[in-house]
Amino acid sequence: MPSIITSLQALSVAAIVALAALPAQAQQEFPFGLEMTLDAAPQPGSKRIPSLEIGDNGEVRLELWCKGGKGQFSVAGNTVIFVAGALEARDCPPPRAALDDALLAALTEASTWTRQGDFVTLQGAQPLRFRINTN
Repeated sequence: MPSIITSLQALSVAAIVALAALPAQAQQEFPFGLEMTLDAAPQPGSKRIPSLEIGDNGEVRLELWCKGGKGQFSVAGNTVIFVAGALEARDCPPPRAALDDALLAALTEASTWTRQGDFVTLQGAQPLRFRINTN
């Protein structure tokens, strides 16, 4: 009988470990098909906060501090590549245009990503933290 008890204990431990790993894996999915907003305050004189609407195949609609456009995410494991498309020419004050350019550069430089709950961090020279819009 000791071998049956030992086997049942081993199976119980294996089941607990497997179940404990499930939520962690579910939280680690890249947010394809979702919209997320930069974790930042609005700029003075504006209510806008940059957001990314990511399609199921990685296509992205960008709304930055002032400019907007399209891009593409490619993801493999925790590696991420962002390629920007053309941005719409909008009447942007120079300070906001500079912020848009810096944000676009940081998105392009990001090489890895992590997700914790409703937050996704794109990591590169300047980490960018986004909140997944859940409403």
